[in-house]
Amino acid sequence: MATYKLAVIFTNPTNSDEYLLIKQTPPPKYNDQEYDSYVDSQLWDLPSAILPSISSPESYSSTQLVLKGEDTCPHTLDLRKFDLHSALDEVLRQVGFELSVSDVEWKFLKFVEEPNFGPGFAVETVYVTGDFVSNVENLKDHCQWSSKEACFSLLLQVKPGGDRVGPLLVNGPLKDSDSLKLPPTLRCQEYPPGVNVIPMGSRTAKPYRTTNLIVFASGNNDVEYESSNFVAQGDAMIVDPGCRSEFNEELAEIVAALPRKLIVFVTHHHRDHVDGLSTVQKSNPEACLLVHEKTKDRIKKDDWSGSYTTVSGTEEICIGGERLRIIFAPGHTDGHLALLHVSTNSLIVGDHCVGQGSALLDINSGGNMSDYFQTTYKFMELSPNALISMHGRINLWPKHMLCGYLKNRRNREDTILKAIEAGSNTLFDIVAYTYADVDRGLWVHAASNVRLHVDHLDHQQKLPKVQFGLPLSYGFGATLGLKYGNECTDGCKLSDPPNVGYVAPQMVAFMMLQFPWWKLMNRMQASQFATTRPTTTKLHTRTGDGDC
Repeated sequence: MATYKLAVIFTNPTNSDEYLLIKQTPPPKYNDQEYDSYVDSQLWDLPSAILPSISSPESYSSTQLVLKGEDTCPHTLDLRKFDLHSALDEVLRQVGFELSVSDVEWKFLKFVEEPNFGPGFAVETVYVTGDFVSNVENLKDHCQWSSKEACFSLLLQVKPGGDRVGPLLVNGPLKDSDSLKLPPTLRCQEYPPGVNVIPMGSRTAKPYRTTNLIVFASGNNDVEYESSNFVAQGDAMIVDPGCRSEFNEELAEIVAALPRKLIVFVTHHHRDHVDGLSTVQKSNPEACLLVHEKTKDRIKKDDWSGSYTTVSGTEEICIGGERLRIIFAPGHTDGHLALLHVSTNSLIVGDHCVGQGSALLDINSGGNMSDYFQTTYKFMELSPNALISMHGRINLWPKHMLCGYLKNRRNREDTILKAIEAGSNTLFDIVAYTYADVDRGLWVHAASNVRLHVDHLDHQQKLPKVQFGLPLSYGFGATLGLKYGNECTDGCKLSDPPNVGYVAPQMVAFMMLQFPWWKLMNRMQASQFATTRPTTTKLHTRTGDGDC
């Protein structure tokens, strides 16, 4: 299943090198001065419209519009099943031309299939060109003619806060061929130019099933910088190779097609971001890993035993003449990193953001809500042109998205305070009150986020002055549906029951669901409940992302 879009390329009748671009409508405002003061710059792209399907084959002939070059369509696309006439009519209304569909000569150009980012349907785009039969009147204020040269300048010589060009133009008339050689089972979206995003199946958490592999393989190798300015230099770079083992062959094929002087950058240590490291190393033993020191300590030697360089988040990398700036971005974990592609001002944010919902902070790996807020503001100060997370689509309205995260987190904290004031005195009560609108399968993940929110509230001295005792109940299993030897809702598996007197650090969140803990968070850390790990107990965890 897919959603279909029609993108139209109008060329200027007096200058065939100019395309008609339309100003894109930004997302609705939040009606809050703090958030609405952060405004993304203007985005221009090709005019487009949803391409509606025709409900019944009997309607094909009555609504059919024949395009020139339609016979060159791929066999996977049957244009007879779509109402081209209504979509083209919508595009003409958008641009403000007082023309009918018959006043324009339409020609099929290409069909672009979007990678399966998930969790919803992919968006497939049909590109057509439109040549005017009659003269075109003056353009409306929201439209402009723009040359190829001007478009590439906006894309590749970006000024923060300046006008931007969208992906329809980049993947349509500005793209002649694919810059990467990929296995036929994978798809890539290149936006901005030089930034290749390839979703690959991974051990991530629902609703996602993939982690985005980012590939830089610039052809600007004639550009040179002083080596002392960079922590690493290479001819290509990949970011977060976290695919499942069944995709190792495809990953190895991608690596084999890249130059040997390869940099591997990891935003953080979670399995859905590092599962493919060993495959990369086997495919290219000369590759060098760039990683934060805290992240490197959490990566197993079985995953990476080759050369590596630890970074702190202030360094720059040179890849084929392209500059990339490393940014320390704690919050999701204490060693989390982001990456800014300088020429396009595109920001790769790891798991700080996801395409849909919000990211879980890993309390067992230094996740911290105060750090998360500070990192979010740091990102907004960069005024990125595009925000690339490792799960989901590229976001074209970065400031709006980041403000949405801040608003969501603060709303959660307001609800947590209301839950406490309403008499909730256990973690389970607070989670049930705060996340009543969220799938209960995510409540275990939400519990750790609540702990971090409470810690953040306590840091701001916003918690009410209430005292609680410390009764501890071990009857938490029935409440959560936790069963030894079975898969839990948070993706963990308890192979053996814990020995009496031992509580694994990862289980503290479960146990704390049943006692009034929140006021004591700063004085009693989770590690105080853990004794020496017995050798007979095994606990396998996987941290993912959810609407928390």
